[in-house]
Amino acid sequence: MSLQEIYHQFIEGIKHTGWLEYLAVFAGIASVWFSRLENILVYPVGLINTIIYIYLSFKGHLLGEAAVNFYYTVMSLYGWLLWAKKDAQLHPVVSITFSNKKEWGQQVLFFSIFYAAIFFSLTYLKKSFATGAIPWADAFASATAFTAMWLMTKKKVESWYWWIATNIASIPLYFVKAYVFTSVYYLVLLVMAFFGLKEWIQRTKKVTVPADRHLP
Repeated sequence: MSLQEIYHQFIEGIKHTGWLEYLAVFAGIASVWFSRLENILVYPVGLINTIIYIYLSFKGHLLGEAAVNFYYTVMSLYGWLLWAKKDAQLHPVVSITFSNKKEWGQQVLFFSIFYAAIFFSLTYLKKSFATGAIPWADAFASATAFTAMWLMTKKKVESWYWWIATNIASIPLYFVKAYVFTSVYYLVLLVMAFFGLKEWIQRTKKVTVPADRHLP
């Protein structure tokens, strides 16, 4: 595809973008902004985005995307409750931390299981219902997103690595499926994910440095 063809498809895609998709995109951007700041509003605002995309995905026969956003919705409710929990001193129960080797292994296993399940499901469903599916690409974008969202609820720094992978995969994926504005949305999210990663790494340093000062 030439640059001229890409530009033409982009302009046509923007013209056919409905107000619901615009609302979902702006809610999604706001949600990522709040997550970067470790603000609990990430979840209620994110629910606006995910619920709309469930509807749009089913409407466009995009089962992979619908499954991802349904999972986002469930995990947003779970994350909302988890982030809101406080201990006896009214401190958040969950704080930003790095994953250890065992947790990294769990993440890779989590991703692999979902990738295989989604890939084989979409390969089968593509013949009858999910005609717009691209099994290998949809499975990768979905499985990385599932892993990222799970880690986000636990406030793991590594969630941003998985979000970066999701966004990189989703930019061309949505573009070829004619969801051009959503493709641009994932480009914005990719940039924001790098800033989110940097922010969370800095926040872990702010937590650990004072503690280190008390060491003999």
